[in-house]
Amino acid sequence: MSNPIQNRYEFVYLFDVENGNPNGDPDAGNMPRIDPETSYGLVTDVCLKRKIRNYVDIVKGNKPPYEIYVKEKAILNRQHDKAYINNPDIERPASKKLPKKQEEAKKITKWMCDNFFDVRTFGAVMMTEVNCGQVRGPVQLNFARSIEPIVPMEVSITRMAVTTEKEAEQQSGDNRTMGRKHIVPYALYRAEGYISAHLAAQTGFSEDDLNLLWDALVNAFEHDHSAARGKMSARKLFVFKHGSMLGNAPAHTLFDLVSIRRSTDRGIPARAFSDYAIEIEKNNVPQGVTIEEKV
Repeated sequence: MSNPIQNRYEFVYLFDVENGNPNGDPDAGNMPRIDPETSYGLVTDVCLKRKIRNYVDIVKGNKPPYEIYVKEKAILNRQHDKAYINNPDIERPASKKLPKKQEEAKKITKWMCDNFFDVRTFGAVMMTEVNCGQVRGPVQLNFARSIEPIVPMEVSITRMAVTTEKEAEQQSGDNRTMGRKHIVPYALYRAEGYISAHLAAQTGFSEDDLNLLWDALVNAFEHDHSAARGKMSARKLFVFKHGSMLGNAPAHTLFDLVSIRRSTDRGIPARAFSDYAIEIEKNNVPQGVTIEEKV
C-alpha cells in the first residue's frame, strides 16, 4: 500500500434514479425517504457507504488489506478475533476490555485499520465483547438530497404463483396475489463529502485507498442494479483537492461553487438528467485548491 494521503479533499457527488426506490425507509413501509417539511428526497450516508463497501468487496475479493468489516451476515466479534489471533504476543483481555498496555491496544486497533478497508476509510466503533477500540475515519458523507421535491408512487403488482397447495385452494382458482412497490419516477440527488488528511494519517488511509474510493463512487451503481432500485446512475463527481493537509478554504465555500438548475420548464416534472444544467464556477476556485471532474 502507498503512504497516507497528504492533502485534504472535499467532493460533490451527483446520482439519479429512474422508476426505482433509491433508499427505502423501513419505518415507513419501505417508502423512499423524504423530508416531510419540504418533500425533498433523501438517501442516507449509510446507504452510500454500503454501495462503496460492496464495490470494494467485488473488486478486491474481501482479502487483506481490503477486507470489509461491515458486510452482510458478518459477526463482528469474529472480525475482532482476527486481530488477536494475528497478534499472539498480546494476551487477550477480559470481555469488553482493551489490552492494559497502551502500545498493545494501539497495535490491535492498527491491525484492524491495516486489514479492513472500511475501518480505515469510514472508521468504526469496535468496542464489543472482543474489544478492538474505536476509530474515527477520514472519509465522511452527508445525506444525499434531491435537487427538487419528489412525489413517490405506489405501484400495484401481482404474483401468478402461490407458495402452498392450501393457499391455492383458498384462492379458488385465482392465483394472483396483490402487492405493492414504491418508486420515484425520476430524481437527481446531490451528496457532499469530506476527506481529512489528519485522520488519514491515523488510520493509514492511502493514495491507493483514495483512488479506489473514487472508482467505487463512479462504478458502484453498475454492480447494484435490482428491480426495486430501478435505474440508478452516477452522473457527476467533482473533487476539490487542497494544497495542504489542513486545507486552503472552507468546505462550504467549495460546495457553493457547484450549482444545479433546471434547463427545461419547471412547470413540468423532471424525468431525465438532461432536464438539468450543472454549472461550476471554476474562475472562483480559491487559491491553493484544484478541482477535478471524475465523471
